[in-house]
Amino acid sequence: MPKKGAKRKKTRTHVVENETQASAVATEGELKVPRSLVVRRGAVEAEVIELVQDLRHIMMPYTAMNFQASAKLTKLSKSLQHYSKELSGTLGLTHIMSISQNESKLAMRLARTPAGPTLTFKIQQFSLSRNVRKVQRRPFDISAPAIANNPPIVVTNNFGDQTAAPHVKLMRITFQNMFPALNVATVKLRDCRRVVLFNFLRRQDDGTNANGQEIEDEEVEIRHYAVRATPVGITKKVRRIIQAKIPNLSKLEDISDWITGTTASGDPAPAASGAMSDSEAEDETSHVVLPQKYSGKGNSKAHKSALKLVELGPRLRIKLTKVERGLASGDVMYHSYVKKDLTEVKAKRAKIDQAAVLKKKRREEQEGNVRRKKEIADDKRDKKKQRRQERETAAMEELRGAAAAAEDSDSSNNSAMKELRGAAAMDSDCESE
Repeated sequence: MPKKGAKRKKTRTHVVENETQASAVATEGELKVPRSLVVRRGAVEAEVIELVQDLRHIMMPYTAMNFQASAKLTKLSKSLQHYSKELSGTLGLTHIMSISQNESKLAMRLARTPAGPTLTFKIQQFSLSRNVRKVQRRPFDISAPAIANNPPIVVTNNFGDQTAAPHVKLMRITFQNMFPALNVATVKLRDCRRVVLFNFLRRQDDGTNANGQEIEDEEVEIRHYAVRATPVGITKKVRRIIQAKIPNLSKLEDISDWITGTTASGDPAPAASGAMSDSEAEDETSHVVLPQKYSGKGNSKAHKSALKLVELGPRLRIKLTKVERGLASGDVMYHSYVKKDLTEVKAKRAKIDQAAVLKKKRREEQEGNVRRKKEIADDKRDKKKQRRQERETAAMEELRGAAAAAEDSDSSNNSAMKELRGAAAMDSDCESE
């Protein structure tokens, strides 16, 4: 609480209805924001650990950036259900992305909490963010607060329309729901600093399936970009001055010599160090008139600027292999390698239902056995307690009888002593006479 003079003054007096989520979310609007968790399960290579951190940068800011799994999780001891049960209520978790590795493949599972569905992907190729930035001339600083504090714009390309396959539409909806929805009417232009691209690739493989049709290989390419705006309509040299990138003018007599490229006498001006090359052509298709002020000097409202995408990384190419109805469980709604006809699906479902009925029956029998054993144990414990009470009661009665007998003997001894004293007194009286 803030201090007011020598005392502390209480200012936070509102009541939070849902106390379990009060530490993570504050308003009703934030309850609707999707929140994600990116984890690795089991032992993986060092590059995969770095890939997990790069994926967390994509999901910023509504993700657990510094989440650390316990050292006991090397054998996949914690399932997706465990993470959903422990974190959905306290952190408002909506999506879980887990990376696991074995000798043959690198897998990624994307689950919607708490009830599913769960999409399993095979990571075909990936490049880390540091490898992407290493080949760039002017890499973008992803750790800047203006980049990290705002969610990215989601672009889904080539996923088709309503006539697309069900698993393709499910992928598109899942990718879109992982990030907060963009309200075009209220969005601020300066908050649109990143773009996440999900590009659906369809390629025809060599070979045909059982029906004689060509096999189609479907993959999703994931890219992560930052948006950079540069003012246009002015020369590159003036633009550098506006952006506070003034070159070394020690060899020139006046700044106009550097802008015009000639001296006052008409001779060519010496080249200033740090000047940009005029051979860099601008793509006019990227020129837009800004409706609001954008980040960067010179990007004012109603002025024309050139937008450029700078890749941040990582790059991934993934392939959907399986879709499960529940959270890492339930019916298999789609499988890219195993194809079954309607008869096989019905037989498999009947087998699953029969197993579920048998499991329920076995569970009821086990609960009945546990209940019966508990009743026997309770009855045995009650009888034992009753016998103990009977023994204690008998012992107390015996002690009371012995105490009463001792009192009777004491009273008889007392009466005998009185008689003896009386006889002694009579003898003494006779002698005195």
